[in-house]
Amino acid sequence: MEVEFHGAAGEVTGSMHLVIAAGRRILLDCGMIQGSREQERRNFDDFPFAPESLDALVLSHAHIDHIGRVPLLVKRGFRGPIFIHRAGADLMPVMLEDSASLAESDADRANRRRRAGEPVAVPLYAVEDVAPAMRLVQTLDYDRRQPILPGVELCLRDAGHILGSCIVELWADGRKLVFSGDLGPPGTPILRDAARVSEADLVLMESTYGDRNHRDREGTVHELGDIFEQAWRDRGNVLIPAFAVGRSQELLYWFTRYWDQWQLDRWRIFLDSPMAAKVVQVYGRHHDLFDDEARKVWEQKPDPFHLPNLHITESTDESMAINRIENGAIVIAGSGMASGGRILHHLAHNLQRRSTHVVFVGYQAQGTLGRRLVDGARWVRIHGRDYRVNAQMHTVGGLSAHTDQRGLMDWYGGFRARPPLVLVHGEDKAREALAGEIGERDGIEVQLSRPGMRLTV
Repeated sequence: MEVEFHGAAGEVTGSMHLVIAAGRRILLDCGMIQGSREQERRNFDDFPFAPESLDALVLSHAHIDHIGRVPLLVKRGFRGPIFIHRAGADLMPVMLEDSASLAESDADRANRRRRAGEPVAVPLYAVEDVAPAMRLVQTLDYDRRQPILPGVELCLRDAGHILGSCIVELWADGRKLVFSGDLGPPGTPILRDAARVSEADLVLMESTYGDRNHRDREGTVHELGDIFEQAWRDRGNVLIPAFAVGRSQELLYWFTRYWDQWQLDRWRIFLDSPMAAKVVQVYGRHHDLFDDEARKVWEQKPDPFHLPNLHITESTDESMAINRIENGAIVIAGSGMASGGRILHHLAHNLQRRSTHVVFVGYQAQGTLGRRLVDGARWVRIHGRDYRVNAQMHTVGGLSAHTDQRGLMDWYGGFRARPPLVLVHGEDKAREALAGEIGERDGIEVQLSRPGMRLTV
């Protein structure tokens, strides 16, 4: 069994790893690279393998940095089966169609500003390219080991990251590979905790937060409550960049739990996303994947998606109307890294106000607008125009969808023997810190993946 690393190898986005075993070629994830314009242009590059040479694609979950280049892979020749958990398959067309729509809008906007002699902007793929990819999808359940190709067996375990997220177990050539996908922190609302795996010949593990530990849930709850109270006193708005799948649902869950304590009845709450209604429907079809506490919350009236002052805005006109509200609004909008989507319009209208509070609840990759704001930028450019940043920034780590250093070390510590470990999906600072901690504790040499690196198991 051989593994080649072609994405999320020294960075957090663009997950893509190739497994060659039993005479077959299996790709793990085919994610989009996110970040600066220069970084995102790499999505247009040729794949480092012939798409038609692949026998299968296995997807760990439906976030764009793990599935975002699937339509492109199919467009360029891939025709094999695509394996994903059934909940991930439900989310997949929602995510990909939105990604394609945003890409088309960005290309149109760029072409309107195009100067003479500049190349015409084109989207990575179009909405019409999603359907051919979805026709290749085969859905799986958790905890069922089954053959997917001659000599290759697969089992998906719950990763506790988003709905339908998976740890991938792959058997071939008498060897076993475990790919963590993205691991959620223990105690994440709505979702069950990540499954433990005890045996492997090689482990590929994410390392997004390998150099830090999150604030505990209780501290996070107090922090959010304090932010809302301060924003109310400042007579401002609260903007929360959040991915349409995962953090948005968790935020609404917390809003339900702390409705009275945070005095949320005085606010107007907006989930501003054309995907929101579709994602709500997907969650409604998969209550069996919720943890016990979440199932109880969903049985209450109202449930988190039907709060009395929650407005799920789908149309552009509805979204634009939010920007006429100068105070008293909590706006949850994508994208989670402020790299595109409707949150950009809300930031453009609110960043210059000192009364505005911007709350980041997830990882902000290098090169993204979210990262620049978190790092203290005083001026930012949005849609070709510069804006002074007077708004107050908050990073609430306790709501991250990724587990922290403690959680990663604990999950790897569940393997009975200490199999070879390769860290993926992390910047070098985080990976080096985690590699050092695990190496010191377990007496092993932890490897950091690099683009093009190949390992034999």
